[in-house]
Amino acid sequence: MKRMDVVKTDDGWKAQSGGNTVRGTKAPTKAETVKQTAAVAKKSDEAVSVRIHKGTGGIQEERTYPRSADPRKSKG
Repeated sequence: MKRMDVVKTDDGWKAQSGGNTVRGTKAPTKAETVKQTAAVAKKSDEAVSVRIHKGTGGIQEERTYPRSADPRKSKG
């Protein structure tokens, strides 16, 4: 499963995969970056895990696209 991390940078937010910025996911706000990253993940041919980080670096939330590829069944 491919992984993308939404992280804070000096000039806003961006998604990274394998240490490289994912094209089309750099934005000044976290919400905008998450929206753009979800759109990229939904278009991917393989399952994608998106980790959304807090501004301090810790993981806030993790989402899987498509949802059917989620490795565990849980509420929320």
